[in-house]
Amino acid sequence: MRILVVGGGGREHALCWAIAASPLCTKLFCAPGNAGIAQLAECIDVGAEDIPGQVALAVREKIDFVVVGPDAPLVAGIVDAFTAAGIKAWGPSKAAARLEGSKSFTKALCRENNIPTAAYEHFTDVAAAEAYIRAQGAPIVVKADGLAAGKGVIVAETVDQAIEAVRDMLAGNRFGAAGASVVIEEFMQGEEASFFALCDGEHVLPLVGAQDHKRAFDGDTGPNTGGMGAYSPAPIFDAALQKRTMDEIVMPTVRALAKAGTPFKGVLYVGLMIDAKGPRLVEFNCRFGDPETQVLMMRLKSDLVPALLACVDGGLNHLDLRWSNDAAITVILATKGYPDAYPKGSEIRGLDAAAKVEGVQIFHAGTKADNTGSDGTRILANGGRV
Repeated sequence: MRILVVGGGGREHALCWAIAASPLCTKLFCAPGNAGIAQLAECIDVGAEDIPGQVALAVREKIDFVVVGPDAPLVAGIVDAFTAAGIKAWGPSKAAARLEGSKSFTKALCRENNIPTAAYEHFTDVAAAEAYIRAQGAPIVVKADGLAAGKGVIVAETVDQAIEAVRDMLAGNRFGAAGASVVIEEFMQGEEASFFALCDGEHVLPLVGAQDHKRAFDGDTGPNTGGMGAYSPAPIFDAALQKRTMDEIVMPTVRALAKAGTPFKGVLYVGLMIDAKGPRLVEFNCRFGDPETQVLMMRLKSDLVPALLACVDGGLNHLDLRWSNDAAITVILATKGYPDAYPKGSEIRGLDAAAKVEGVQIFHAGTKADNTGSDGTRILANGGRV
């Protein structure tokens, strides 16, 4: 099969690494890709969010199967566009991707289906939101309703911080349309974990647990990021907890979407908060996590491609995946200044030496190759997480 992976981050490098190892893959493309992916696939400079460009590329290269990595094109309907062009694509439809694209949609779905999650309210008016915050007190969580590159969640320690966050989003246009409405919810205490499950619209195949860490600095301090590291397995996530997560959160969600005529096909990323009462939903994402994908792919012993195909074609209930018993951990290298403003173009050194260490696999995120120097190809930082 000629396979195209859409995206160019660490998640997509890990997916390309797994897909390239499949005997089903005869030619691998990635758009736009990065310097690391270019060692595995033919990278073509088409942006992940350029939906017409991605479809045109897939038609031109006679792609048999597309795997979409990032959230933004999924929420914008890229799978619908591929499907309309007669190209098989992995990932949820635009309607099903609202699970990630609209926090208020997901919270309403939870309320309607008795899915355990934080108490919340949804606001578009600053004064009403401020009144709610003052009534609830702090700590409290303010979330931009739409996609905000992993930075739209503010855990406010004080009422003033929460009000500032609301004003930034609703009046200050901090996240544009994504912050035109906000969800304000109770602060949940406990231990966070990520759970992933492949879905074919009806059946669900659980993957192994992972745990990521989003704060920028050591000791779980600093602003939230897209993720600074992850490990798998997650020690807190045992078989009993997996069963409760499936029974109380995943299956009710999959059934509700199917009943609404918008079946979820792809991977359901379940962000959890776990306390003495059990798991509660923090958020849904409609794609693999980054950096959790990197540790999941390191532990996966089965061929990934048949599992992805089964999400689209059906039949996940006839599939099983094998996992290594070894633990995996990933640590993110980030450009100085991230997640705020950061420079681009600094050289990343030591990659060859690190790759020679037993058990180490380097996945590139925001990198690009520079061939202009006299000393051969250099790898440069081209993003926040590299």
